[in-house]
Amino acid sequence: MRLRAVIAYSLRRWNRICPGKRFRSIGGSKLSSATVSLPVIVGGHICLDIIPSIPNGGFSMVPGKLLNIGKAVLSTGGAVANTGLALQRLGMPVKLMGKIGNDIFGNAILSMLREVEYSLADGMIIANGESTSYSIVLSPPHVDRMFLHSTGANDTFEASDIPIEALEEASLFHFGYPPLMRRMCENGGAEIIQLMKRAKEAGVTTSLDMAKPDPEGDTGKLDWRPILSKLLPFVDLFLPSIEEILYMLRRDQYEELKRKRGSEQLVDHIDADMLQDLSSELLAMGAAVVVLKLGEHGLYMRSTAQESRLNGAGRYCPLHVGEWLDRELYIPCFQVEVAGTTGAGDCTIAGFLAAFIQGLKPEETLIAAAGTGACNVEQPDATSGIPTWGQVQSRIAFDWKQHKPIIQLPGFHEYPYNQITLYARI
Repeated sequence: MRLRAVIAYSLRRWNRICPGKRFRSIGGSKLSSATVSLPVIVGGHICLDIIPSIPNGGFSMVPGKLLNIGKAVLSTGGAVANTGLALQRLGMPVKLMGKIGNDIFGNAILSMLREVEYSLADGMIIANGESTSYSIVLSPPHVDRMFLHSTGANDTFEASDIPIEALEEASLFHFGYPPLMRRMCENGGAEIIQLMKRAKEAGVTTSLDMAKPDPEGDTGKLDWRPILSKLLPFVDLFLPSIEEILYMLRRDQYEELKRKRGSEQLVDHIDADMLQDLSSELLAMGAAVVVLKLGEHGLYMRSTAQESRLNGAGRYCPLHVGEWLDRELYIPCFQVEVAGTTGAGDCTIAGFLAAFIQGLKPEETLIAAAGTGACNVEQPDATSGIPTWGQVQSRIAFDWKQHKPIIQLPGFHEYPYNQITLYARI
């Protein structure tokens, strides 16, 4: 057995024999580099965002016309950058594994990652001869944003791009946005299924975030139900948005709600029965914990009733499985001054993962996720609003006000938990 595998196996054994030693304490402790012994791998979609500033005044794209605009802001985007950097800001040991080309845009991504922490670029996958994914974000004043996007090397990401040695040395493997990555979805999702299967076999806790497939593209025309049925047995934590999973499992209902609403922001039409029906189907497919992101309406979580499934949730399966069995919880958002929502879902996921691998209870994990997401939207970019873990916990403990739930919740009861209000189904 390779030396790395021996070390990783020994650490797994230590965590199983002495689980309390994998973190210093739970429930509000400030993280340090010593609290989690193994890194969190964040893989999946990454891109470079180019955002030119557009001054007030008339704006129109006319062939042959020169438009005078301001300086451009460059930032990293995608699940790898957003969730990964949010975890790093929370104090977690992180290994980023996105795929980029050996080009100017790829070098720009590496440079920006190294500015945060030099080692963050070490795990990036550099593909010679391929181009780096980028987006040009046009955001004229008083006009909806427009995006020009090139998928680049994301389209060739495959299961073998994540070495088994990296998985053997990790605590948790999170993968984001496979519907935006062509090869991951080809042949009935064979590559993403194979990747998550390899991760499970390596013993890590597995986590998966989605993105809404492009209705006009190949992924938007796939039948996602059989793909998810084969995929979710290898996914411990499944964290899509409600719009994404509604599109994937109930396309007709999604289109009908979109027609009534007049947009793709469908959360106002969601109710408790729909959340329960969707989560029931996803748990039956094999996920251990389902978290549905509800945008400004909060966060919904439901867990399996099968003890064996939770015990099989990788290196950081819950320490006290009974606390996680058959739970159904909802938390509304915390009240903040919203400056922007870029990366809000990704940062919410980062908060959930950071709490989960510390062994927190489901209530504390959901609260931490909502708190991290709330910090994110106080800044216009994707991650600069994320403070340390200790600072998030301090805000939560200091009587942080919440919005009242807008979603209809028949069958749920108000559930105060350490001054925070959750809702639990009886």
